[in-house]
Amino acid sequence: MTSIAGSIPSYAPHTARAPRTYRGAVIGLGGIARQGHLPGFLDDPAVRERLRIVATVDAGAGVTPVDGVPHFADRAALLRAGPIDFVDICTPTASHLELTLWALEHGYHVLCEKPVAVTRAEAARIADAARAAGRIVMPCHQYRYNPAWRRVRAWLDEGAIGRWHLAELHVYRLMADRGTSAAATPWRGLAAHSRGGVLLDHGTHLIYQMLDAAGVPEAVRAWTGQLRHADYDVEDSAQLLFEYPGRLGAMFLTWGARHRENRVRFIGDCGTIEWIGGTLRLERDGTETSFDYRAALDKRSYSAWFSALFAAFADAMDRGIQEPHLRDIADVAAVLEGAYESAATGCRVVVERAEDGR
Repeated sequence: MTSIAGSIPSYAPHTARAPRTYRGAVIGLGGIARQGHLPGFLDDPAVRERLRIVATVDAGAGVTPVDGVPHFADRAALLRAGPIDFVDICTPTASHLELTLWALEHGYHVLCEKPVAVTRAEAARIADAARAAGRIVMPCHQYRYNPAWRRVRAWLDEGAIGRWHLAELHVYRLMADRGTSAAATPWRGLAAHSRGGVLLDHGTHLIYQMLDAAGVPEAVRAWTGQLRHADYDVEDSAQLLFEYPGRLGAMFLTWGARHRENRVRFIGDCGTIEWIGGTLRLERDGTETSFDYRAALDKRSYSAWFSALFAAFADAMDRGIQEPHLRDIADVAAVLEGAYESAATGCRVVVERAEDGR
């Protein structure tokens, strides 16, 4: 088994001119901001030179400010504090649409935690506002920069297992991530804050990963339900089938497991890719190669995924690249909307992809 810790190349944004430094504010100081976003901004010198966090905003009582960064209790105070170029939205899902539209109205570029939009109509509103403002909206799809997933994508693109026909992605967790909250029920388990359960939360990551590998499916079938957490008013488990011509993608997600585990498998004409925990294996025509990603997938390494995402965000602002990110938001929203419709009706739902992100 080969250890790959430290061998992943860093992301180097393309710029035609001398790199510009952008001033930004982080909105929301919960777990994802403190454990992922802020280290991603502050720990990588290359990102720190491009994206400077000059303010944080959080109205919560007893919020601990970030050392050396001015903190504001509301957005009105932020508007009076001085010029900024972008906001990074790290609040619960129910606020994403309103905050994104507010930021665009005030001329800010936007980074936003997933999912940015939950329906095609919401994605269209964001796309229209972004185009009118001439600003970038980028979803925080940081799992694209997971080093094991990047190797999986490279193998698929290179045809290492031939044409693949079956993909299986399984995620097992004990409960919804509670972030920094000490409440008995995590905010992700309450629809008023989360708008949905495990399908919308961790499922968004699996959806964009599947779309990266295979594109938008023709149709989706889904089941959602509660298997363990009766105090949640959203699903704690979900099963999805993505239908493609000659291909099938299957997903299972649960917050009702007894231990934490991830399983990914792609089966092709001449081989299999299997990723279980920190071990990634490629079997081709009876020959197996394996890689040890345990160190690279440790939670302490997650900030590096955000750093790579943030470098791409700086590049997008440099170059004015809007449409791929608006399409990304719209495609994920179309699949989420179709999946929840299928779960509610028990029927196969054709995924209606909007044209040109609209």
